[in-house]
Amino acid sequence: MSIQARRPLLVFFLLLTALLAWLPQLDIVAKERVDAGLKRALISFATARTLNGVVSTLQETTLSFQPMGVGVTTAPGQVLDPINDLIEQFSSLMLGATVSFGLQKALLAIGAQPTVKACIAMALLAAALAVAWRGQMPRFARVVLTALLLVRFAVPVAALGSDAVFHAFLKDDYQASQQGLALSAGDMHGLVTDARQQASAAAPPYLADRFKQAIKLPDIGAFAEQIKQSAEQAINHLIQLIVVFLLQTLVVPLLLLWLMIAAVRAGLGSAATAGWAPPKQAAIR
Repeated sequence: MSIQARRPLLVFFLLLTALLAWLPQLDIVAKERVDAGLKRALISFATARTLNGVVSTLQETTLSFQPMGVGVTTAPGQVLDPINDLIEQFSSLMLGATVSFGLQKALLAIGAQPTVKACIAMALLAAALAVAWRGQMPRFARVVLTALLLVRFAVPVAALGSDAVFHAFLKDDYQASQQGLALSAGDMHGLVTDARQQASAAAPPYLADRFKQAIKLPDIGAFAEQIKQSAEQAINHLIQLIVVFLLQTLVVPLLLLWLMIAAVRAGLGSAATAGWAPPKQAAIR
């Protein structure tokens, strides 16, 4: 595109951006998306803490069975050491995710202030006038305008973009993993509760009834295997949730921020040279 055709297009985009800076719909929609993400992070954090409580209880639990008066003792929580470490890391990640969403809400509130909007709009209008009349923008003005545009649009764009990626690619995985994690916690809690009830049952007075009670006692090996399977399922769900929240709160926002910075620099760099043309060389006689 020629320099003369580029100048009015840049002026139009600068004026359009100044108008967009005043629109409240951008802040309202972005805040709704951030609130939804914060709610998901809090739910996952609460589920992880519940699972952590179940695992801690299992690790401290010792079940004693006394069929026919012979004591059998087992500690089913010994197989849960790997998941306990992963839950601690996941809880730290969820705490970071909630802080990230809370910081986004604070930055959205700052960018939505009328004073900030007025400063950005005036800077954009001044830039449009500079491009229209002088054909270029000073370097200092480009740096200041880049910073103001990032303050106003970076967080809303990152919030909307990461939420769009979540609903397009991550929503189903999140829901399945969240439900599976809650079910795994319930399964492990139910297994221990049932075993405790059977282990604490009083011995029947008659020998035949004691034989029946011994037959009904849970198989220790099968019992430990069930807990191990529940723990492995919980680990898979935790890893999937870690991927979801890392993408939504770190990878996608940083990628969108980088793309926005590159776009703003390219646009303002074009504005800086919109009215510049190389000098004509004198004809050699």
